[in-house]
Amino acid sequence: MKASVLETIGSPLVRVASPPGATVAAKIESKNPGGSAKDRPALAMVEAAERDGAIEPGDALVEPTSGNTGIGLAVVAAAKGYDLTVVMPESQSPERREVMRAYGADIELVSGDISDAKERADEIEREAGAVQLRQFENPENPRAHYLTTGPEILDQIGDRTVDALVAGVGTGGTITGIGRRLREEFPRMEIVAVEPAESPVLSGGEPGAHDFQGMGPGFVSPNLDTDLLDDVETVTIEAAEAECRRLAREEGLLVGQSSGASNLAARRVAERLAAPEAVDGGPDTNGYVLPDEPGGTVGTDPEAADEDRPLVITVYWDGGERYMSTGLFD
Repeated sequence: MKASVLETIGSPLVRVASPPGATVAAKIESKNPGGSAKDRPALAMVEAAERDGAIEPGDALVEPTSGNTGIGLAVVAAAKGYDLTVVMPESQSPERREVMRAYGADIELVSGDISDAKERADEIEREAGAVQLRQFENPENPRAHYLTTGPEILDQIGDRTVDALVAGVGTGGTITGIGRRLREEFPRMEIVAVEPAESPVLSGGEPGAHDFQGMGPGFVSPNLDTDLLDDVETVTIEAAEAECRRLAREEGLLVGQSSGASNLAARRVAERLAAPEAVDGGPDTNGYVLPDEPGGTVGTDPEAADEDRPLVITVYWDGGERYMSTGLFD
């Protein structure tokens, strides 16, 4: 029996439809109690602040967010007894606001983007004395993934070797923390960031307006260790949303936009890594080989057939339920 809902944080690693000759596996972070990857840093940041004596139950917290960190903090605040104010761009989905309100958080909406939300959170911190955890700079953000998500993956892959980690970037905490831990075990693995094609900051372009929620903040976050990155993939919002619909309708995986983008980029990397040994023919759907139909190895155990293939890990950040009002699945 768990002593608290906070002890249930963790997620499965699931083999998903993959290009011939490679395996793509995703961490399904919607299985966390708050429904996203952000539960991990939310808990870590609060507990670190408690250890440092900066906060104690009953204090007021404030945080700018596109939604998922706010929801994660709302879960932690409810379980631990904090008052939480979340500042978020008004462009983010209404479902996110309602989930946070259900946990008891106060919501303040701002026009503009996450930079504007950060400015307003700074004002609230100064004026009301609330404590801001600063997810973009707080080292506990990537450390949470180094200590939890990374080791979970290592346990879940068994004897497999990870050839690449492909993940979307917002604060940079997830790809940095997981990447650091996995690279300790697999020094030659690739780490590939994913960002909106409409705002290719990591690719050397200019920030731009886009409809991704939780990915592509328009600046390089201090928590992103760019020295880890081997490459950057860009994905359009149209392609990402089409992939979300495919994942739901063909694989039973209901995920959000950044997950769709991460999956498309993971597939590209997997195709490149598998190119020397890709199998021609075999069952294929829209360029994918389904998990129970490993191309060229019909009649064998899928997991056994995977053993010598490149393994690409990606992250599905949250569930698609948070995007229904956007028309994503129409």
